[in-house]
Amino acid sequence: MSLKNRNFLKLLDFTAEEILEFLDLADKLKAMKKSGKLHDVLKGKNVALIFEKTSTRTRCSFEIAAHDLGMGTTYLDPASSQFGKKESVADTARVLGRMYEGIEYRGFGQELVEELAEYAGVPVWNGLTNEFHPTQMLADMMTIREHKDTLKGLKLVYFGDARYNMGNSYMVVCAKLGLDFVACAPKKYFPDEKLVETCKEIAAKSGSTITITEDINAVKGADVVCTDVWVSMGEPDEIWKERIEDLMPYQVNKAVMDLAGEKAIFLHCLPSFHDLNTKIGMEMGKRFNITEMEVTDEVFESEASKVFDEAENRMHTIKAVIAATMGATFE
Repeated sequence: MSLKNRNFLKLLDFTAEEILEFLDLADKLKAMKKSGKLHDVLKGKNVALIFEKTSTRTRCSFEIAAHDLGMGTTYLDPASSQFGKKESVADTARVLGRMYEGIEYRGFGQELVEELAEYAGVPVWNGLTNEFHPTQMLADMMTIREHKDTLKGLKLVYFGDARYNMGNSYMVVCAKLGLDFVACAPKKYFPDEKLVETCKEIAAKSGSTITITEDINAVKGADVVCTDVWVSMGEPDEIWKERIEDLMPYQVNKAVMDLAGEKAIFLHCLPSFHDLNTKIGMEMGKRFNITEMEVTDEVFESEASKVFDEAENRMHTIKAVIAATMGATFE
């Protein structure tokens, strides 16, 4: 099947077979990079990287992926772009679409990346929005498959705030690929009911299940345990107190991993507040008398933790997305 000229905005837009095609290509590209085999098949092409929300892993992954494919990149942060300020999203899309062969967007509402895609005339890739994080899901599925040798039939449990991009995206990709998905969170942090129903319909066809629960015991028998930071970039500072109070019972700690069982691996998209070795972590530690937040250092540094495999795989899967949607071919 051809993924050429497709936008990569959310995984709801793709079939299970297409998602697996991205993963298979990522495996191939990872093997090529590890063996030192050049794959700069897109020489002469350029991509624009729009970052309304800054990032370490996403930026590095897109820049290295593009470089390995032989492409040039232009990084546009909020200070160096008029995106949505002096120039409309539609006009920016039409300008960049005349200069670049592809555009990445990482920022706020899903409607912004959708509008970019509507007007750009070139492939647009979602590096993260408030609602979805599809490139992260490819990296996570690649990592799970590397450690479990399969995806279909596995049980993935997500702890924490399940209303936004990570909770939503895990639910979608699990439904598509046939993993049983569990969101374990306080009721006020449950995902949107309409999206839940959509995912249940998809899961019924793939042979998997969608469970939304407040019961931490639902982690029993999990193959994969996931979480994310409790406060996202751009949210007000005053929200920390409420989130810490509400979500501390859903921290991924040794007791949770013991409930899951010995076969469970742990994933986190990073960055993580598993210690006080960050400016924000230290500040919140002093304010709330805590040393860890969404995951304990014991779990983060354990043998079960595959977070750095996951972080590396961002690069390989993003490279696969760029290559596939731009019609690259490899020997």
